[in-house]
Amino acid sequence: MTENLNMNKGYTIKDLPLSERPREKLCKYGVNSLSNAELIATIIRTGHKEDTAIDLANKLLSMDASGISYLSCVTIEELTSIKGIGNCKAAQILAAIELGKRISSRGGEDKIKVDSPTVLAELLMEEMRYLKKEHFRVAILDTKNQIISIESISVGNLNASIVHPREVFNIAIKKSANSIILIHNHPSGDVTPSTEDINITHRLIDAGNIIGIKVLDHIIIGDNKFISFKQRNII
Repeated sequence: MTENLNMNKGYTIKDLPLSERPREKLCKYGVNSLSNAELIATIIRTGHKEDTAIDLANKLLSMDASGISYLSCVTIEELTSIKGIGNCKAAQILAAIELGKRISSRGGEDKIKVDSPTVLAELLMEEMRYLKKEHFRVAILDTKNQIISIESISVGNLNASIVHPREVFNIAIKKSANSIILIHNHPSGDVTPSTEDINITHRLIDAGNIIGIKVLDHIIIGDNKFISFKQRNII
């Protein structure tokens, strides 16, 4: 029924049967019953004179071939380029996305212990697998290998000029790190380490040994897969 109505203009979500309206459907059947478009429509609440909230949601999901995955790194400029999405609706969408990222990264009040690279990979996979640029981050660990924080160091293709030991260990020292784990993503989805990836890793290991903050591993995140330099015996 929803699809047939979407063929016509000049209607609103109120023209849908009560059981098909996103908010009412959520309340009656639970949030899992909603499609991606209906979830977005619930966030933005209203459409405009040419499109319902569901129409606008479908346009958002059609911005890129990757669908809803694209929204993980969408900008306010891209959102407001769609007719009917102003700053207010764009802000609501971005706020909801950011809340999801923060909830995913927390994992509860207890500190997370990193006893295998899988722990960090699972923690950051959904956030980092869809990024369009390379993001270099550092997991700062205490004496029990528990995460103190995960810090962003740079954005852009990895090279020695943007990933400098000074930036990496400056934040590690400030956070009283006992050790660190390096993390970055490959936007291509391929997790094969480049020569530059390996060279930077060894450079940071050497710097860490001098400072007294050990580099335990380097994790590369791709599209739903990752590699650990430690497990691959690269370091």
